[in-house]
Amino acid sequence: MIRFWVVLLFLASGRPSNSISVLPRKVNVLPQKTTKKIRNSSHSFAVICGVISSRVARLRSHRGSCSPGHRPSLLLVLGRSGMQQGNRLSWSDLQSLARRKPAASSSDRDAAEAAADGGNGRGLAKALSVPHLTAIGVGSTIGAGIYVLVGTVAREHAGPALTVSFLIAGIAAALSALCYAELSCRFPSAGSAYHYSYICIGESVAWLIGWALILEYTIGGSTVARGISPNLALFFGGQDNLPFFLAQVHIKGLDTAVDPCAAILVLIVTALLCLGIKESSLVEGIITIANVAVMLFIICAGGWLGFQNGWPGYNVPKSYFPNGASGVFSGSATLFFAYIGFDAVASTAEEVKNPQRDLPLGMGLTLSLCCFLYMMVSVVIVGLVPYYAMDPDTPISSAFAQHGMQWAVYVISSGAVLALIASLIGAILPQPRIVMAMARDGLLPPIFSAVDQRTQVPTLSTILTGICAAILAFFMDVSQLAGMVSVGTLLAFTMVAISVLIVRYAPPDEMPMEGPDPGSLESLASQAGQSERDEDILGDPFGNVQEAPTASEVANMVRRQKAKRCIILVCIGVIIFVSAVSFSSLPFYIQHTVCAFSGLLLLGSTIVLSCIGQDKNSLRKTEGFMCPFVPILPVCCILINVYLLMNLGSHTWIRVSVWLVAGALIYLFYGRSHSSLTTTAYQRVSPA
Repeated sequence: MIRFWVVLLFLASGRPSNSISVLPRKVNVLPQKTTKKIRNSSHSFAVICGVISSRVARLRSHRGSCSPGHRPSLLLVLGRSGMQQGNRLSWSDLQSLARRKPAASSSDRDAAEAAADGGNGRGLAKALSVPHLTAIGVGSTIGAGIYVLVGTVAREHAGPALTVSFLIAGIAAALSALCYAELSCRFPSAGSAYHYSYICIGESVAWLIGWALILEYTIGGSTVARGISPNLALFFGGQDNLPFFLAQVHIKGLDTAVDPCAAILVLIVTALLCLGIKESSLVEGIITIANVAVMLFIICAGGWLGFQNGWPGYNVPKSYFPNGASGVFSGSATLFFAYIGFDAVASTAEEVKNPQRDLPLGMGLTLSLCCFLYMMVSVVIVGLVPYYAMDPDTPISSAFAQHGMQWAVYVISSGAVLALIASLIGAILPQPRIVMAMARDGLLPPIFSAVDQRTQVPTLSTILTGICAAILAFFMDVSQLAGMVSVGTLLAFTMVAISVLIVRYAPPDEMPMEGPDPGSLESLASQAGQSERDEDILGDPFGNVQEAPTASEVANMVRRQKAKRCIILVCIGVIIFVSAVSFSSLPFYIQHTVCAFSGLLLLGSTIVLSCIGQDKNSLRKTEGFMCPFVPILPVCCILINVYLLMNLGSHTWIRVSVWLVAGALIYLFYGRSHSSLTTTAYQRVSPA
């Protein structure tokens, strides 16, 4: 019935728009009930008629240029429009891939958190402070890798300059941490990089980031869990003396040994996380303190041994940089992944009491403490044993054993086990919150957004992700899949840096329309009015002149367009430059020409972006920490992360591509149509 009256309105607008007498005559023939509705919404009716008139005028001009036998009719145009709306591959559906979630205000955020469990009125518990965040961040970051990476990087890359490599890697990680700190203050909600990408970049990119993070935390947790059993073997006199529920068992027909110890530990950690965020963060803090105590023992006892023996590791025939600057930087690229874990702090943003103050402090303390411990341990261990004589598997234990401290092996092994358990908690903790955030947005079934009323944690998502990680840890040797963890992390870091540039220079200016539901007469009128403004039609349908945009608004629109182009050129320049540097098989002249061109493109775009100026309205909305040295710092962050992504290896990318393609299919057939933005109408907001 509504479509019938719309057809009549199209026909009624067939005369010139200044013939006002046409409209009343057409309206008077409508039924009394319909006439009453239109009179009650006269302004909306007028705007709709204006839009229809402009469309008919454009149609007439098109018909005038066509031959008499090929002039489209009004009804045919309406029919085609309806067919396009029903077509699953229409342009509007393609545009939906880039739709962005509006950033919630404080009141909107509180309402969203109150309805986080599907309408039961309870959200996540706000129970975390700076000590809790530091414990989660340090526990997630300092894994057992430090007990192995020291020997590997020193022998193969950096030599005695291992400390410098740790410092450079820490600075590179700090770039991403600063970007995370600003966005977590601006948008303190569960979801971390997925949430930020959804607000700043678009829905399809956010889905892929969230999907990649799910893979990262699942494989990361399983990898950590399978590393605990070999470290426990020392306390039982070897791998063969482990109890049956701790030892890895070889089953006929399976290529890898099953690990019941890993599965049991994952399930225990899952049960701990279901008790509540405060309880799990308390346990994480206790384990982290014990792990830090072990590392302080290594520093103090190792320093005493070094002074007693004259630091033999530094008395080597070669220089402090045996492999030159390239060895130091290649070692930094390997050690960069030892700092991954601070993003777990950002995933708990919705559970922090004062996110604007506590989140930047938590991330800063996490990286500072980890960098200090890493550098001090490397100074001691490299000084005790020459780098070329280090044991690549157990460098710290063997260094103490060579100086007569055999009993220190048990202390160091205890630290490795504690570090693995803390990393396991940090790996499983963020995953259910990302799943919950995606379910809130409609991209996953809403059952996963349920929050337990008593513990105030996403119990169902926690149990599901824990069971998946336990099954993977039990049946599969995930060491070959460990590189896939890095893809999700580096993709998230890259999108967070791009999001900082967007927020500062071209922040989203679409806001959800308040009042009528999308599709109603009032909503249609509002959208129609916005369409007219976008088409720069400054007059209403009856000839009244509307207010033109001010000079400042026009200048801001021009500035935003220039900033968007510069951000796109920065990303293109980074990809081309890193590709040319990474593919050494290219001919010499081609490689250097491409590097020079892309480097100039990257440098020029960054300089122009700096000269354009940041969005003043975005700067006023900042409620907490702001990332310094924008745009230089985010651009450097993008460059470092893309370089590391390009050098992960083809096998890793093939495996990740399979996972991402599966995620893209799920999004196309479920997430896109069930998204919470599907029925949301938007209006463009001009900066104040």
